[in-house]
Amino acid sequence: MRRAPIRTDGGSTAATELRTTHGSPARAERVAAAVRPDNTAEMTTRVDGDAVVTTIERDNTSGLQSTVDDYVVNLRVAAQLTTDPTQSNHE
Repeated sequence: MRRAPIRTDGGSTAATELRTTHGSPARAERVAAAVRPDNTAEMTTRVDGDAVVTTIERDNTSGLQSTVDDYVVNLRVAAQLTTDPTQSNHE
């Protein structure tokens, strides 16, 4: 995972961009589709080739850190679940 530096505008807002690669555009689309429902109004997620790119903007750095922490957990689960699109939990 690559994260852009945290950007602030003098104390009132903070933002960062997280970019993760997933091996193929199709897999990146599946991962992005899995994490988008959990996005807040301060988040955007898009696909760029085989990468999922999420931008997060918050009112302060502590809020940004909390949101990034939650997002990373969701991203890891989504990436694990989309490893094999033919795998199913249904019998």
